[in-house]
Amino acid sequence: MQPAAPPTAYDQALRPQFHFTARTNWINDPNGLFYYKGTYHMFFQHNPDGIDWGNMTWGHAVSTDLVHWHQLANALTPDALGTMFSGSGVVDWHNTAGLQKGKTPTILLFYTAAGGTSTESAGKPFTQCMAYSTDGGVTFTKYPGNPLIPEIANQNRDPKVVWDAAGRRWLLALYLEGDMFELLHSTDLLHWHKLQTISLPGCDECPDLFPMTTHPHGHQYWVMTAANGHYVVGDMVDGRFMFQGSPVVSDYGPNFYAVQSWSDIPRSDGRRIQIAWMRGGQYPGMPFNGQMSFPCVLKLHHDAAGLRLSRWPVREISRFYSGQQQWHDIKLKSGTQLTLKPDTGLWDITMKVKCEAGTTITLTVNGHDITYIRNMLNSMDSGAPLNLQHGILNLRVLADVTSLEIYGDKGRVSLTGCVLPVNGASGIAIKCDGGDAKIVSMTVHSLHSSWLSGK
Repeated sequence: MQPAAPPTAYDQALRPQFHFTARTNWINDPNGLFYYKGTYHMFFQHNPDGIDWGNMTWGHAVSTDLVHWHQLANALTPDALGTMFSGSGVVDWHNTAGLQKGKTPTILLFYTAAGGTSTESAGKPFTQCMAYSTDGGVTFTKYPGNPLIPEIANQNRDPKVVWDAAGRRWLLALYLEGDMFELLHSTDLLHWHKLQTISLPGCDECPDLFPMTTHPHGHQYWVMTAANGHYVVGDMVDGRFMFQGSPVVSDYGPNFYAVQSWSDIPRSDGRRIQIAWMRGGQYPGMPFNGQMSFPCVLKLHHDAAGLRLSRWPVREISRFYSGQQQWHDIKLKSGTQLTLKPDTGLWDITMKVKCEAGTTITLTVNGHDITYIRNMLNSMDSGAPLNLQHGILNLRVLADVTSLEIYGDKGRVSLTGCVLPVNGASGIAIKCDGGDAKIVSMTVHSLHSSWLSGK
């Protein structure tokens, strides 16, 4: 294992500038996401002692706007039951667990104690445990009655807890093995009972479970996602989660994993906000390893295939905007290219392009191609099916130092991936081949660094 990295000023050449990274060392899954009194809390799988995976600990960061993050002291560290694998967090507003002190609601973190992954826990199984905070999420104490849930299947892990208001109960989704997941229920967050076993073909790890509607006063559905972002939509019928069909792909990119959403977003806000670990990124010579995706709002809508989710960057991204360029009604002849002057290299790009059938559209961002051809959106050696609406290609692209996040058709498809800078490549270009096209509209926002306002 490589040694821990030295302190950093967040100014390295390959440091993402508007995506969360740890000050130093390894990170992976986002964990324990909750909102409380104006602050978004994000915990994450972290190795505080090295740049590679291992020694799993819960790192902790907070933000008041989802874009500027401040890393705090680690929240959960390995113990005799195991290292700290992934899980979730909730605010116990009504003191159902009976742990509240004074008027401050208790905040609970549910996690997997990964037995056998450290010398101290040798020979022990994977069990589900809980830690709690009585000071608003500043400090956490591990529950003395751990583990709450004994081993159900070998290496069962990643408990996701959510409140079911209609059923007046807590639900917990747990990964078992293969493509199998378990749902459990509780009235006090301490004693859990098996409810049902669910198969999600092509899926494993890191379940998320949450209610959603297609509009504010519509029917409440339930959505369940797995680590790869694939999801199913269903209903609670007689207390059990029922759905039809196979899991639907959410993001087609190469680095979208361990998706989770925030709990306890106020009803006045109403958003379901999701984030993922962008796994697989390589950062040569950097003191950190790994980054999170940019937070997105999920929306549930009907289309010809049924109920589907879309993903769209949170509106707070505008706090990064440092400049804007716009174009309208620009005709492109087949084989021609429009090149835009580079500046920061950090971009939020939105565009609408009307193109003839058979036309190939290529958007090049800092040397990386994003190509639409024959109802496919391709980039980073991955592809997403995308049918044009009225012959209009709608795209949005977030470009950071080491990532691209691409959204098609208002977020109905997306491609999330890690990239490395292309030597000498900077700026934006758009071209068409095999037919003419027209840029109906294009807006390019230049972004400043999230670290400019402090660390």
